[in-house]
Amino acid sequence: MGFPGTWMTESQSVVYRVVPKCACSTIGQVMFYSDHGRFFDGDIHDATEGLHKWSQERSQPLIEANVKGHKSYSFTCVRNPYTRILSSFFDKICGIQRNGKRYRGNLVPLLIQKYGIEVGDPENGFEFDQIKSFRRFLLFARDTIRWRRPMEPDIHWSAMSGHISTFIVNGGRYDHIFFTEKFNEGIQVVLDAIETPKKVNLKKIPRFNESEGHGPKRAHPVEDYFDDLSMHLVYEIYKRDFQLFHYDFENPANKMPLGEIDLDEVHAKLGE
Repeated sequence: MGFPGTWMTESQSVVYRVVPKCACSTIGQVMFYSDHGRFFDGDIHDATEGLHKWSQERSQPLIEANVKGHKSYSFTCVRNPYTRILSSFFDKICGIQRNGKRYRGNLVPLLIQKYGIEVGDPENGFEFDQIKSFRRFLLFARDTIRWRRPMEPDIHWSAMSGHISTFIVNGGRYDHIFFTEKFNEGIQVVLDAIETPKKVNLKKIPRFNESEGHGPKRAHPVEDYFDDLSMHLVYEIYKRDFQLFHYDFENPANKMPLGEIDLDEVHAKLGE
């Protein structure tokens, strides 16, 4: 199994377990900058040099030795499940991807056919009923996670605890887990704990939102997308995420966590 979704700086100053839709583009660029004093030109997910990634065969033995020996500071980042699944919908389902095509080829046609979802298109300014379509997408996301039908769950909407647990189960240990909603504060803790070849000034770091600008803008407040049934579905999918990372299930309008993350509890519950 190893350590899927794990990135490490070339200097081995720090190790990061990627959780999709949780500021991963910005975190990857901060890591890249901390080694090279410049940002990667393009989407950091496309980088094949300058950063060790588990998906690159040559990086695997280095990452494995580091993580199993806990030689470097290790961290990850989480996000409110309500805003995360909404972001996945607008980016992956409604948006046009970097290659100019729809995400995963036949996925959107399948959703239109089986779940009656509309996604709009750039020609009509992405005009469609966002709330109705999103709630139908939620049913699809639940079906993929609960029954693995009509396809396996996608990394962008599978639970954060699932991503985070593989690192623990295979022998890793986190030194820090922070909230996307308190990004600067959280990444500063990481930077303060490590020695980097290049100094990082967080005030000068732009946000790398690679999903922005290629799909419709969210037309309503977060809470408008979630009625009682939608909240029930979200809880069914993300119960563990709400509990472990202390997000507010009762109020979709509150994106901020209700408490701090207990690392010992995360390791105990996700290491089983």
